[in-house]
Amino acid sequence: MSTTLTVKGQVTIPKQIRDELVLTPGTAVDFAVNRDGLVVLQKASWAQGSNAPPQPDRFEAVRGKADMKWRTQDLMALLRG
Repeated sequence: MSTTLTVKGQVTIPKQIRDELVLTPGTAVDFAVNRDGLVVLQKASWAQGSNAPPQPDRFEAVRGKADMKWRTQDLMALLRG
Protein backbone atom coordinates (compact mmCIF):
# COMPACT_ATOMS: atom_id res chain seq x y z
CA MET A 1 0.00 0.00 0.00
CA SER A 2 1.58 3.29 -1.00
CA THR A 3 0.73 6.97 -0.85
CA THR A 4 2.29 10.20 -2.08
CA LEU A 5 4.11 12.81 -0.02
CA THR A 6 2.81 16.37 -0.51
CA VAL A 7 5.04 19.43 -0.82
CA LYS A 8 4.25 20.14 2.84
CA GLY A 9 5.57 16.72 3.90
CA GLN A 10 2.10 15.32 4.56
CA VAL A 11 0.70 11.92 3.69
CA THR A 12 -2.72 10.36 3.97
CA ILE A 13 -2.78 7.27 6.16
CA PRO A 14 -4.69 4.65 4.17
CA LYS A 15 -8.15 3.78 5.51
CA GLN A 16 -7.21 0.15 6.14
CA ILE A 17 -4.39 1.27 8.45
CA ARG A 18 -6.57 3.91 10.18
CA ASP A 19 -9.24 1.29 10.81
CA GLU A 20 -6.74 -1.28 12.09
CA LEU A 21 -5.21 1.21 14.57
CA VAL A 22 -8.57 2.86 15.34
CA LEU A 23 -7.21 6.27 14.30
CA THR A 24 -9.82 9.01 14.19
CA PRO A 25 -9.42 12.75 13.58
CA GLY A 26 -7.48 14.26 16.47
CA THR A 27 -5.83 10.98 17.50
CA ALA A 28 -2.19 11.43 18.49
CA VAL A 29 0.28 9.16 16.69
CA ASP A 30 3.94 8.34 17.19
CA PHE A 31 6.47 7.78 14.41
CA ALA A 32 9.72 5.88 14.88
CA VAL A 33 12.40 4.41 12.66
CA ASN A 34 13.45 0.87 13.61
CA ARG A 35 16.91 -0.70 13.17
CA ASP A 36 16.04 -1.85 9.67
CA GLY A 37 15.21 1.71 8.62
CA LEU A 38 11.47 1.08 8.47
CA VAL A 39 9.10 3.76 9.71
CA VAL A 40 6.74 2.53 12.43
CA LEU A 41 3.45 4.32 13.05
CA GLN A 42 1.46 3.67 16.20
CA LYS A 43 -1.23 5.29 18.27
CA ALA A 44 0.49 7.49 20.88
CA SER A 45 0.68 5.86 24.29
CA TRP A 46 0.92 8.46 27.02
CA ALA A 47 1.68 5.86 29.66
CA GLN A 48 4.87 4.79 27.89
CA GLY A 49 6.84 7.97 28.43
CA SER A 50 5.41 10.48 25.98
CA ASN A 51 6.11 14.05 27.03
CA ALA A 52 2.57 15.21 27.71
CA PRO A 53 -0.68 13.48 28.64
CA PRO A 54 -3.74 14.11 26.50
CA GLN A 55 -5.69 17.17 27.57
CA PRO A 56 -9.11 16.34 29.03
CA ASP A 57 -12.09 17.81 27.24
CA ARG A 58 -13.19 20.67 29.50
CA PHE A 59 -16.76 20.44 28.25
CA GLU A 60 -16.99 16.68 28.74
CA ALA A 61 -15.94 17.13 32.37
CA VAL A 62 -19.05 19.23 33.14
CA ARG A 63 -21.55 17.72 30.72
CA GLY A 64 -24.80 16.86 32.52
CA LYS A 65 -23.78 18.55 35.80
CA ALA A 66 -26.26 21.45 35.71
CA ASP A 67 -28.94 21.03 38.34
CA MET A 68 -30.94 24.13 37.44
CA LYS A 69 -33.61 24.22 34.76
CA TRP A 70 -33.64 27.60 33.01
CA ARG A 71 -36.53 28.99 31.05
CA THR A 72 -35.33 30.78 27.94
CA GLN A 73 -36.82 34.15 28.86
CA ASP A 74 -35.27 34.01 32.37
CA LEU A 75 -31.85 33.16 30.95
CA MET A 76 -32.05 35.92 28.34
CA ALA A 77 -33.07 38.44 31.01
CA LEU A 78 -30.06 37.39 33.12
CA LEU A 79 -27.62 37.58 30.20
CA ARG A 80 -28.91 40.92 28.93
CA GLY A 81 -28.85 42.48 32.39
